[in-house]
Amino acid sequence: MNQENKNPEEFLDGEMSKECEGQLTVDVYQNDGEIIVQSTVAGVSPEELDVNITTESVTVRGKREKEEEIKEKDYFYQECFWGSFSSSLILPQEIDPERSTAIIKNGILTIRMPKIERLKAKKIKVKID
Repeated sequence: MNQENKNPEEFLDGEMSKECEGQLTVDVYQNDGEIIVQSTVAGVSPEELDVNITTESVTVRGKREKEEEIKEKDYFYQECFWGSFSSSLILPQEIDPERSTAIIKNGILTIRMPKIERLKAKKIKVKID
C-alpha cells in the first residue's frame, strides 16, 4: 500500500460528512518516520474528542458546544460550526496505532502516527545440494 505521492484530498473518505454533522478540516503531512494529522479544534474539550486509529486509517469525531444560546435573529454573521463533526482519512502508508499519540495544544489537535517500515522482498539464489 504505497501511495506516498498522491494528492492529500484523495485520502479523504467521501462518506465522512453526514447531514447535520460538520466536516473537520485537516492537514496531513509526513516526516521521515511519521505521518502527522493536524486540525483546529478550538473550543472542544479532550473529553468531547474520539480518535480511532488503524494501521491504514484515522477517524476523528467530536462535538463543539455553545455555552450560551443565541437567537438566530440576533446574529450578524454565523461562520463558526457548533455541534458534531468528523473526518475519516485513508492513510498513504501503514502506521503503528499502538505507538500513535494525540495531543491538543493551543486549540490544535496533533496526531502523530509512526510509519511501519515493511521490508522489501529479498531475492535469494537457489543453490544445488
